[in-house]
Amino acid sequence: MQKAAMILEGGANRGIFTSGVLDYLMEQEFYTEYVAGVSMGCCNGIDYVSRQIGRTKECIIRQNRERLDLKEMWKKKSLFDMERVFRSYPNHEIPFDYETYFSSPTEFEAVATDCLSGKAAYLTEKTDKERLMMICRASCSMPMVSPIVEVDGKPYLDGGVADSVPLKRALDKGYRKLIVVLTRNYGYRKSTSKRTMRCYQLIMRKYPNLAKAMCLRARYYNKTLEQVEKLEKQGKIFVIRPQMEAIGRLERDEKRLELFYQNGYDQMKEKYESLLSYMEQGRSKGEIDV
Repeated sequence: MQKAAMILEGGANRGIFTSGVLDYLMEQEFYTEYVAGVSMGCCNGIDYVSRQIGRTKECIIRQNRERLDLKEMWKKKSLFDMERVFRSYPNHEIPFDYETYFSSPTEFEAVATDCLSGKAAYLTEKTDKERLMMICRASCSMPMVSPIVEVDGKPYLDGGVADSVPLKRALDKGYRKLIVVLTRNYGYRKSTSKRTMRCYQLIMRKYPNLAKAMCLRARYYNKTLEQVEKLEKQGKIFVIRPQMEAIGRLERDEKRLELFYQNGYDQMKEKYESLLSYMEQGRSKGEIDV
């Protein structure tokens, strides 16, 4: 068990890249003490902790094939059949190994966004099967295309709104060896138009702090990526990201999904010795400032 933090960005179907990265690491029996997963990174994270090689990839491929038609989307108020993904898949169709997950010494936190405060919530569960899947569902529920999810009576949505790459969270918990898996290419930056911001404010008017967080998301995301790239150049964190053109978060072409998965797997295989060297290095000079 490596005394390190694994930070997993989301990105819906782009998360299949992360699946490739983690599948290779699981084959090498490389596990960390702490994992923070955001949105699809949450799904990848729990499958990493439960040590189920190939499970997240299978879930992504299957839900992509079974995407809801317009009638069902209107009925469920969702782009995806979240009930099936977080209830039927883990409990029946693509079984999740709850026993291994609950007994693992790895601490896992699912990042969700508190709709009332607009701030990130770091949720964890190590005994209750249903609650575990509910916090994962909350972390993965994209605003505008998925219903709000209640956990412990509080409303949550996609963790990417408030904290897309929880670097600071890992540092605040005391970790100084950080492995960051991103699903966008180097240099990517988000942007949000004023028109889109007005749309957020109108549709989310019941949750003004959430609307504000959605409007500010690009600014904070870009600031975090600047910090990630700076620390990466200094050798203080280990980062892996796509080397091929990133697919869209709603990519449907199965061949492109497979290629993106393979890109993650092959890159991790190629960089595995570099990762081990990073883990063996003494702490870099200077503190990590976030």
